[in-house]
Amino acid sequence: MRYGVIGSGSWATALAKILTGNDIPISWWVRNEIISKHILNRHHNPHYLPAVYFDTSLLSISNKVAEVIAASDCLIIAVPSAYITGMLMGLEKNVFEGKKLLSAVKGILPEQNLLLNDYFKIEFGLEITDYFTVMGPCHAEEVAAEKLSYLTFSGADVTVAADIASKFKTEYINTIVNNDVYGVQFAAVLKNIYALGAGMAHGLEYGDNFQSVFIANCADEMAGFLRKVGIPHIEVGIHDEEDSISHKKTANYAASVYLGDLLVTCYSLHSRNRTFGNMIGKGYSVKSAQLEMKMVAEGYNGSKCIYLINHKVNAEMPIAETIYKILWENVKVQDGFKQIETFLV
Repeated sequence: MRYGVIGSGSWATALAKILTGNDIPISWWVRNEIISKHILNRHHNPHYLPAVYFDTSLLSISNKVAEVIAASDCLIIAVPSAYITGMLMGLEKNVFEGKKLLSAVKGILPEQNLLLNDYFKIEFGLEITDYFTVMGPCHAEEVAAEKLSYLTFSGADVTVAADIASKFKTEYINTIVNNDVYGVQFAAVLKNIYALGAGMAHGLEYGDNFQSVFIANCADEMAGFLRKVGIPHIEVGIHDEEDSISHKKTANYAASVYLGDLLVTCYSLHSRNRTFGNMIGKGYSVKSAQLEMKMVAEGYNGSKCIYLINHKVNAEMPIAETIYKILWENVKVQDGFKQIETFLV
């Protein structure tokens, strides 16, 4: 299977590193021609994870997304959700026919308010059996430093998901496989929203005691939303039969891709959502924080998407709703957190 990577930010660069580190050649869409030339001439991405060295004999870089799609059997999408529709604009409707799609996107398409698999089904006719996701907890910076990390690969076709996952397994990457395509994507969106809140709390100089209570309540709120949308296996401490692929106990809500990713995104200094929230807590406006950051904080758009989706789901989400109102409805961050204080148990 030929692999293509679409995107050239930190996470795309980390995934390209993992594959090429396993001697797997890739086609790579890099939007900026100056950056693509730098990678080929200097063997590293100048703006993201510059310490990662690439064997350029394994790279086929193009500035045309259609060329990378045509050259690949499995496309890895690692572009911020807000930019995906623009990137794919003008492509033929059958361009993904016969392809597998691996989403590394941790957001919802903001204009359409859709998860990526639903968008690809509507726009390109891609079936759910050809769609897979790769989720954390896994910061690109730790991949660059080859610190032990875990990646979860989800797909309705778990046999193909396991085959794709095997290409990413290294001495510093352990891989896990499940079939929860919707659950892992919603969890990824929600954990970014709650990490914004954790950052706001830090910027407001709340301490560790408050943060622990805040994040525990976020975890409960996230579990409630997942239950409402019909995601199974989210009870902590309860497992079904042994997983047929890994021969480990089956994952539940306490697994790495759900609770684990929430925790690391809320606590880690590598977290761009926590960083963005910290700026808001310190008094930055949303626009000022966006200008200051070099990377996209997916939780910003995600907060509005989940707020709108929850109009139909009707889950109890006072924390996520307050974070949305701070970011989108000009509620003062101090007032919002005074209100959040009254929700916590």
